[in-house]
Order: sequence, then structure tokens, then C-alpha cells
Amino acid sequence: MSESEAVAPFIINCVAVDDEPLALGLVCSFIERTPFMRLVGRHESAVAALRSLHERPDAHLLFLDIKMPDLSGLELARVLQHGPRVIFTTAFNQYALEGFRVDALDYLLKPFNYEEFLRAALKAKAYFEMKQASEAAPAVAPAPAAPPVAQPEEDHIYLKVEYQLVRVALADIVYVEGLKDYVKVHLASQTRPLLSLTSLRSMEEKLPAGKFMRIHRSYIVGLGHIQAVGRGTVQIQGETLPVSDGYRESFDQFFSRWK
Repeated sequence: MSESEAVAPFIINCVAVDDEPLALGLVCSFIERTPFMRLVGRHESAVAALRSLHERPDAHLLFLDIKMPDLSGLELARVLQHGPRVIFTTAFNQYALEGFRVDALDYLLKPFNYEEFLRAALKAKAYFEMKQASEAAPAVAPAPAAPPVAQPEEDHIYLKVEYQLVRVALADIVYVEGLKDYVKVHLASQTRPLLSLTSLRSMEEKLPAGKFMRIHRSYIVGLGHIQAVGRGTVQIQGETLPVSDGYRESFDQFFSRWK
């Protein structure tokens, strides 16, 4: 591979799907106007798009209307769970939460202009460039004969917040509160918590055990932010959080060395 090929910019292959011809034409024109995008398909129904996508494994991104006959955009997105990423285009803002649940990259509310389209397109560009970089990373791994090098511990995590990946410093996380399908991440740097569509179990796996501890089915605490420990409770950022029986033994073992 030549040097020029190695640094070639990533071009996003796009498919537009909308049962309204005018809306479909507008999205297609926006795609063709965007330098880092290539229009590889346009369809007036989700059923037609589904058939076509089986023949186009190189499609990266769908601009997908939601309310369509026979098969809705949401239903198509669920069917293509491991296929192209999705940006929804719809006139109905009540579908925003459902769009979030199927892991859409963004959500464009009709009528939208090119500036709004470009903001969503740039989010997609950032996602695909990050994905491309992570997939290329093994190519620069040290040779097998080289001695192992200890990797520095990450000091941050990324959370999905309102269609964006937000970088959050571990030291800033005071505690995490589980709310069924979501978590609230309470931070030292701001009063309003971050709301992210993930489970508390998933957060527990992301957070380093030496700095965080689960104390309850609904809470993970940042050990460095604990202000006081009571009988079955923890004081943190002015809040009193319970330590449930299922987590009390490991919690007591950790704090016994402070006594």
C-alpha cells in the first residue's frame, strides 16, 4: 500500500430511505454535497432498502425515515442491528427515545437544513474515523520478541449521552445511580448528572475496581469521594447512600484497613 493510500480520507457510503420523494431528494442532495460522503443507494420504502442492503455490504450509514408503510424505520434499524449505522430523519419528535434505544448516531427532525444535516454528518464522520483508528491499532503493536510494556491506566471513560460519546474523567465521577435502562452519573464538576443509556452492571465493568465499588444494586461510588462511613450507609457529596447486605462484606473488608 502506498503512502497516499494509507492516509486517504475515509468516505462514508450512504443510503437514503424515505417514502416522501421530496424529502428523499433533499437528503440525497445533501449527501452528494458533502465531501466525505458517497450516495450508494436511495429507496422509497424500508422493505426495498432491506433487500438492497443484502447486496451492498459496503454501506456504512443509513439516513432513515421512521414513519413508513409496511416496515417502519425503527423496525428496519432493529433488523439491521449489526449492519450500517443509522441517522433518523423524521417529522415526529416523539420517536427520539426509541431512536436512542436502537443505537442511532443522530436524529434529524424535519424540516432540517444543510447546516443541521452537516452537524449530524460530522458526528458520523467522527464515529467512523474513531472506529477505523481502533481497527488499525493492532498493526502498530510491538513485535512479539519485544518485552511486554505496561500500559498506563486509563484516566477516563466514554459515555453515550444524547447521541454523543462524552469523555468523562474517572476522578470526576462521584457516584453512579442505576435507573432501570439508564444510569445517572453524578460528577464533582457539575450539579446536573449525566444520563446515559446503559446498565449499572456495564458501568461496573468499565470502572476500575481500585477506585470504585458497588455498594447497592442501585449505586456505585467513587472511593475517593466518600466523606464518611456509617452503619450501613455512605456519605458522599452531601448524600447518604445505603450499603445493601449483598455488598456489605466486601465493603467492610475494604474499609477495615482504615480502622
